[in-house]
Amino acid sequence: MSPELPAALRAALDRELEGVSRKDLAARAARTSKAYRAGGGSAGVIRDREDALAYSLARLPATYAACAAVLGQLKLAAPDFAPRRLLDAGVGPGAASWAATEAFALSEAVWIDASAPFLDLAGRLAADGPVSLREPRVLRADLAGGPWPRADLVMASYALAEIAPAAQLKVALDLWAACDGALALVEPGTPAGFARLRAVREALVSEDAQLLAPCPHAGACPMAEPDWCHFSVRLPRSRDHRLAKGAEVPFEDEKFAYLIAARASVTGRPAPGRVLGTPRVAKPGIDLRICGPQGLARRTVARRDKAAHAAARRLGWGDPFDL
Repeated sequence: MSPELPAALRAALDRELEGVSRKDLAARAARTSKAYRAGGGSAGVIRDREDALAYSLARLPATYAACAAVLGQLKLAAPDFAPRRLLDAGVGPGAASWAATEAFALSEAVWIDASAPFLDLAGRLAADGPVSLREPRVLRADLAGGPWPRADLVMASYALAEIAPAAQLKVALDLWAACDGALALVEPGTPAGFARLRAVREALVSEDAQLLAPCPHAGACPMAEPDWCHFSVRLPRSRDHRLAKGAEVPFEDEKFAYLIAARASVTGRPAPGRVLGTPRVAKPGIDLRICGPQGLARRTVARRDKAAHAAARRLGWGDPFDL
């Protein structure tokens, strides 16, 4: 799946930006970023329409790109999975929902968020978008509430970080209870984001969930501190995006962590291995760090093994490994 915003979403965001001061949006985006870095959530900083728009200008493209990458892995692991109902928990401006409509032929969507400015903006952005997003069922609620309507595909992107630590596991299990097919969780690619998903992973395994990605097995996670499991996706930055971020580089590398679990009714299988980090190309061959059923390992694909080397050259960070 492409990491770029769909044309309809890009056009809707541009319409929202008409006549709005880019300087004011950049200042609002900077305040929001500062609050997040200090450990705050969106509730304290997204107070009105302009705050939601500033956040979306700065973060919507990267959140969409991460969700698109995650759903691409879901499609690889379970190619016959064809969800029709979506539950987007902590919908924000709607990035995960848009990514889901690009990946699957959805017929209905449920949005949950406690933020009225986010829900309002998500609705305006989707007004001329995919049919399944034009009239979603909207629940203005805290994710710690639950239980939630059942859906084939349940997503929560960058949402667990917004929940009090003591309630995060309950929220994840409530979302699993609402899941009839696959659950996809996306978090920041930080040690804290990975730690949240690692705890959820253990709880889901105890609930007999099948892990589809990124884990190639359901055994104990072999990752040890100070390392953490995360991935990266590169996306282009528009001029407005660069202004909102105070950036000059025309692209962004979004680091994210994720977990995909599925019910037994979903036919799928995890990859036999997963590439962790960027492959290193050297004269003897390509050096790969792999997570596999036996844990973490280094694998060098020798240049002299022409077929395997050619396949390894096409591998990137986060790709399934089966050489």
